[in-house]
Amino acid sequence: MTPVSAQDLTASAESTSAGPATPEVVAAPERLQTEFPFELPRGFVSGDGTVHRAGVMRLATARDELVPLRDLRVQENPAYLSVVLLARVITKLGTLPSIHDGVVENMFAADLAFLQDFYRQINAEGHTRAGVVCPHCSQPFEVELGGSRLGES
Repeated sequence: MTPVSAQDLTASAESTSAGPATPEVVAAPERLQTEFPFELPRGFVSGDGTVHRAGVMRLATARDELVPLRDLRVQENPAYLSVVLLARVITKLGTLPSIHDGVVENMFAADLAFLQDFYRQINAEGHTRAGVVCPHCSQPFEVELGGSRLGES
């Protein structure tokens, strides 16, 4: 964008009958949230007995959803797809140095179900908020699902 002097603005305003020129306003680009924190309801117990609950999941790419389909374990047992897929999109879990299929395989069923729901929420709807209605006053509001434990609001 070329700098505009006060003299240029005055000349432009005088040459039009519509009034003074308005400077162009450029909006800042919107940033897309690609990582979402979560907290497992039970927690993954590592080999040394440490419980890991806090983690981060990133948005899935098309590649994340396609590559596991070539995995022989998924071809033999389609239920294994969620294990491979979650291992690809969970970027952090507690103090674990890396997340792999073996970590997800050894999670408690409640944690696996939580992560499957969380995956659907952030990838299908793009956010971790849900619209709810108060059972007492019928007032609608939103609750944040990301980072909370099951049963908590």
